[in-house]
Amino acid sequence: MVAFSQPWQYLGTMRTRIVVFIFLFATGVLVGKGCSDSTMRCIESEKQALLSFKQSFVVKDGDYPLSSWTSNTDCCSWGGISCDNKTNHVIQLVVRRRQLRSEINPSLVQLKYLEHLELPGNNLSKIPEFIGSLTRLTYLDLSGNPISGTIPYQLGNLTSLSSLSLSGTRDNYGTVTVSNFGWISRLSSLKYLELVNFTTTSDWFQSIQRTPSLTELFLSGCQLPEVDTSSLSHINPSNSFKSISMVFNTIHPTVIPWLLNLSSDLVDLTLNQNHIGGPLPNSFGNMPSLEYIDMHDNEFEGEIPKSLGTLSNLKSLDLSFNKLRGTLDNLLGSQVSCTTQNQLGGSVFPALEELYLDVNLLEGPLPSSLRQLPKLLVLSLGYNLLRGPLPNLSPFSSLERLVASHNKLDGSLPESIGQLRNLTTFHVSSNSFSGVISEPHLMNLSKLLYLDLSFNSLRFNLSSNWVPPFQILYLSLASCTMGTRFPNWLRTQSQLSTLDLSNSSIFGDIPSWFSNVSSNLEHLDISFNHLSGMVPNFCVWGSPVVDMSHNQFRGAIPPSLSNASELYLSNDKFTEFRRLICTPNNILRVAVLDLSDNLLSGTMPDCWLQWRRLGILNLENNNLSGIIPSSLGSLDLQTLLLRNNSLSGNLPSSLSRSSQLLVLDVGHNSLNGKIPTWIGETLGLKLLSLKSNEFYGSIPSNLCHLDSIQILDLSLNNLSGVIPSCINNFTSMAHNKGDAYATIDTLYFGSRIPRRYQNGALLMWKGLEYKYDKILGLLRLIDLSSNRLTGQIPATLAKLVELVQVNLSKNHFSGIIPTNIGELNRLESLDLSHNQLSGKIPMGLAKLSSLAYLDLSNNHLWGRIPTSTQLQSFDGSRYAGNIGLCGPPLTSTCPEDKTLLVPSNSSGGNEREWLDMSWFNSGIGVGFVVGFWGLCGTLTFKTAWRHAYFGLLNKLGDWLYMTIIVQKARLRRRLKS
Repeated sequence: MVAFSQPWQYLGTMRTRIVVFIFLFATGVLVGKGCSDSTMRCIESEKQALLSFKQSFVVKDGDYPLSSWTSNTDCCSWGGISCDNKTNHVIQLVVRRRQLRSEINPSLVQLKYLEHLELPGNNLSKIPEFIGSLTRLTYLDLSGNPISGTIPYQLGNLTSLSSLSLSGTRDNYGTVTVSNFGWISRLSSLKYLELVNFTTTSDWFQSIQRTPSLTELFLSGCQLPEVDTSSLSHINPSNSFKSISMVFNTIHPTVIPWLLNLSSDLVDLTLNQNHIGGPLPNSFGNMPSLEYIDMHDNEFEGEIPKSLGTLSNLKSLDLSFNKLRGTLDNLLGSQVSCTTQNQLGGSVFPALEELYLDVNLLEGPLPSSLRQLPKLLVLSLGYNLLRGPLPNLSPFSSLERLVASHNKLDGSLPESIGQLRNLTTFHVSSNSFSGVISEPHLMNLSKLLYLDLSFNSLRFNLSSNWVPPFQILYLSLASCTMGTRFPNWLRTQSQLSTLDLSNSSIFGDIPSWFSNVSSNLEHLDISFNHLSGMVPNFCVWGSPVVDMSHNQFRGAIPPSLSNASELYLSNDKFTEFRRLICTPNNILRVAVLDLSDNLLSGTMPDCWLQWRRLGILNLENNNLSGIIPSSLGSLDLQTLLLRNNSLSGNLPSSLSRSSQLLVLDVGHNSLNGKIPTWIGETLGLKLLSLKSNEFYGSIPSNLCHLDSIQILDLSLNNLSGVIPSCINNFTSMAHNKGDAYATIDTLYFGSRIPRRYQNGALLMWKGLEYKYDKILGLLRLIDLSSNRLTGQIPATLAKLVELVQVNLSKNHFSGIIPTNIGELNRLESLDLSHNQLSGKIPMGLAKLSSLAYLDLSNNHLWGRIPTSTQLQSFDGSRYAGNIGLCGPPLTSTCPEDKTLLVPSNSSGGNEREWLDMSWFNSGIGVGFVVGFWGLCGTLTFKTAWRHAYFGLLNKLGDWLYMTIIVQKARLRRRLKS
């Protein structure tokens, strides 16, 4: 240790040490910074190339990562850029979902060391050829771009590429063409290939098969043409493929057997939603490694192939949404080859965990061999033709989901269901099960989340103090008998999102504890019961669907129900709804409000401005009075049903702003005034009913703009004037526009997904009034009956060839029935009775084979009723009141019909005494023989006479034909004069 004699000596030494330390520290920092700058500073030429590339995009302020690309910063620190730590070259470029100006700037060629390029969702319209010069690329993703044109063959130069994704967007389906797939087979390192929305050539399969390292293939939305199978015979199967996924493609069925032989090491095979028809190939024998098969939503027919029995490693099999027939026993009985080959001691599908066979044509009972699937977690068999009872389920100790809905299964449900401790889903609705559900059925189901026993004949027998072992999310017991009171065991279920107890024979009030259950509900259906009393103000949050219709609820509707997204309260005994409508609510999301068939009275509240999302309003069959509030016109209504109330006044002009309105029914009220012209000018109605009101004046020609109208009912008013001749502009009545127009249901957006509201209408059909809903969209109908309309029936009516009913009865129409009315070849009902029509019944009516109802009574028609199977089948009363009509089915004969009468016996003696006919009877035979052989014998032996005779007959026939034509023309001229 060094000793210092003076303190200053020590201080000097310390000062020196501090100076040296600071110097060394500063030097280290500078050296470190210099080293950092030298390792992170990108190469200037590549930086300039990236800045030029940036110009290809529309860049906004703060638009990361491109906003970080500035000339005064290190490009290796830019967003989406990575550089090699040793060489400083840019090796990764990622720019996702940015707005491309036109095409990619070719400056990217300068990035010769680029290995990873991602440009998905960038509005790229063309794949640039220069990408083929980036030979170091191992990863290329150009997916989600509206690419068009052809893929450049230069991509085949990317021999280091291991992953390639080229996909367009769905709106340019099939616009990208792979004109020659040969370049793909040159990608010797390629392991993953994704093509979406492409059109390929016939060599696509051969080229893919020759790609040596390819393990994963994903094709979606592609047009894959038929393959020349003769060119495949010399190609050996590849062992590289592990996964093939082909979804939403157009695939020729002949390709499927070759796909099933593509690789013996294939693990995952997905061929769903390709609409492949024909039998499912029996070609699974060369794929022992398969673990996952998904071929759902195709059109496969026939039985399930037995070669599936060799797949002993199979974990998931999905063949749902096809047309497969046969029995489950056929499938499970084919496993002998699997058990023999793999010596698994008799267990079938020993690794199978999931089996999906929904929506097929499978029949027969559920076989006992199902028990031999030891690892089964999911068994889904819904929408088939299966019969018989459910087997004992206790062997399925691992089962988590069992779906067998919409079959023909019967018998009682086994109590062994209660032993399935892992069960989360039990769905057997719409079968023929019967019997009692007791506590043992639900005893150990602590994991149960989804229970659907609806539409069976099951009866619940649970004690009032029973506490379920589960907290269920989805519970549907529709049409099951729950007992006379609201199920008390539901009070413990605080997680319920769906509760359906419709048509379950429940009486009494809704219990007060139900508020705790309803707080999380997304769907509540307690309709078609016998519930009564006042509806409690229970909590409804999250915009659920609430259906409390067809009960006996009374009093006022609580405002809390306005938090629903759809509210069905029809066919009850509610008397007041003003608080529901007018209580302020800032979160109103109601899209459907159905309060029809109640006891609502008084004037309609004018508080609709806050109901902005309301699309369907049904208040029909109440006792509402006063005027229709103008605030309804501020809503985007699609359906407005106010039929059968006591409303008065005019239709409010504010409804002219309801441009989305498809159905307007204000029939059976006391509305008056003229029919507004704005109905045809601003609305796109499919159904218009002003029936049974006090509208007057003429039918405005503006109604002819309703080109989507399918049902027009203006009957039972005081309308006058003529029918506008422009009615042929009702194009939905003139042309079949397909299935999209075969419905008058209203499409609306509820809380989550698009749904349809089934509109209904009360229509006069074949003389009787009916309520139509499900088939309403199939009708094309015009009803103008019971008015004071005059003039002629316009001939343009016959242009509406889709019409199935026309009712113009009880008016003052004159003139003739349009002669072209026979063009209405779909007409089923025609009522022209109680008018002043004249002339003859058109012959065209006789051609209407579909006509099932006809009433022409009480007019001034005359002449013979045309002869046809249809017209003579109607009762004579349908022609009564037309003094000039004659012929069947009327008893009156026409003047031109002459009947040969036999003379009466004036001497009062016997007819045989008056005229002895014995000589005449005996002479008939002699006369026939002489006449027949006299003429025919002569013509047989005399050739010249035979030719002359038949020539005379031909001339006589021509003369007779011309005489009839001339006389007919003269008669027509006389009738016209």
